[in-house]
Amino acid sequence: MQCDFPIGDALPKDFKLDKEQKGMVARAISAFENFPENSKETLDKIRVQGSQMTIPVLGITGTGGAGKSSLVDEIVDPSKRKTGGALLGDRIRMNAIHHPRVFMRSLATRQSNLALSKYVQDAVDTVKSAGFDLVILETSGIGQSDTEIIEHSDISLYVMTPEYGAASQLEKIDMLDFANVVALNKFDKRGALDAIRDVKKQVKRNHNLWDVSDDDIPVFGTIASQFNDPGMNQLYRALIHKIGEKYTGWESTFELTAGTSEKIYIIPPARTRYLSEISENNRSYDRWVGEQKEIAQQLYSIQKSIDTIQATQVHEKAGLIQELQKLYAQVELGLDPKNKKWLEEWPAEAARYGADFYTFKVRDKELKVKTFHASLSGSRIPKISLPKYEAWGELLQWGLRENLPGYFPFTAGVFPFKREGEDPTRMFAERVARSEPTSVFITSQKVCLPRDSRQRLIQ
Repeated sequence: MQCDFPIGDALPKDFKLDKEQKGMVARAISAFENFPENSKETLDKIRVQGSQMTIPVLGITGTGGAGKSSLVDEIVDPSKRKTGGALLGDRIRMNAIHHPRVFMRSLATRQSNLALSKYVQDAVDTVKSAGFDLVILETSGIGQSDTEIIEHSDISLYVMTPEYGAASQLEKIDMLDFANVVALNKFDKRGALDAIRDVKKQVKRNHNLWDVSDDDIPVFGTIASQFNDPGMNQLYRALIHKIGEKYTGWESTFELTAGTSEKIYIIPPARTRYLSEISENNRSYDRWVGEQKEIAQQLYSIQKSIDTIQATQVHEKAGLIQELQKLYAQVELGLDPKNKKWLEEWPAEAARYGADFYTFKVRDKELKVKTFHASLSGSRIPKISLPKYEAWGELLQWGLRENLPGYFPFTAGVFPFKREGEDPTRMFAERVARSEPTSVFITSQKVCLPRDSRQRLIQ
């Protein structure tokens, strides 16, 4: 896809760059990329002027997905004068670039084996000539042996993650030999503390810093996605210090907070499986209900057998009943005492719902509720329909999974009966704009208002 009119095809000889004129800066970079021969004299002047400027270039590189763009976005703060600069990189993660003192330009490499465009030095010279205080150059994802960034930057930052593999893989990363600062991003990953220890050892080995303590090694654990991350703050101070060693006027008064990067969790790590725990608990309860149902059903069958034998004349009647009673007592040991009590009390509880009134207490106050509705034809319609089960297993299963209103597991509500006059009503509300400072809400309920008030609300 091409534009109707090319950008940067011809620059005037009196062309001047100014950081306030972002369009001119972008046009000059486009001229370097697309039409270098059309404005050769002007572009050569920009190259010479840019090469003579003493403006620091911070190069940021790292593996793909390490969070380089997010890290750059955290470092750049346009509200501070010193950190305003030009950004060349991935704009999808940039949230802090919309400021008059920040300019960003993305350059396509147009080659799969390179992390930088061949026009990147021209772009750096252009933004230097425009008068920016700092240039931050970010590459695309690189491999273990790629060190191209150091040819175009004064200070280099290598961004990696704790997931680099075995510690022996660090020997193959060439940027650990050349980088001035190393950021171990995504420090909230598991094994991050072990990873930063191994990276610091490797940096010590590469730079022969055997007498330097681990705390002074320029390797920082960062979480770029986290606001006011201590590791990001320490990284910022380290970068400013490195730039200040080569260029004057780069000092930071930013006060660091003690501590290392630590993920702020909405759900604590120990509770990350809380949904699974809920599911497991529910499944365990269902299994327990099934087991109790089978035991109750077996007890019901044994009791029915005893009742049948007692009602008939069979040989060795007493012996059979005695054996069945022993079996009943043995099986009954597996029935939960609460379930046994519930089965024993169920006939009396069912009879209470069959009476004209049901009596219960709320905060030591005795309440009586009618258990039925009378239809126009005089029929008694019960408010609560009881199950018709006779077998203990099915009855117990219903009690453990549904039960009556006001009883665990409260599938029918937390109160035994719904009080009359307390049926739920769906409410609708609209806010009415009025000149008075008070707010008026209109609901679906009927409200008695004076005639003029009703008209004013309708209007």
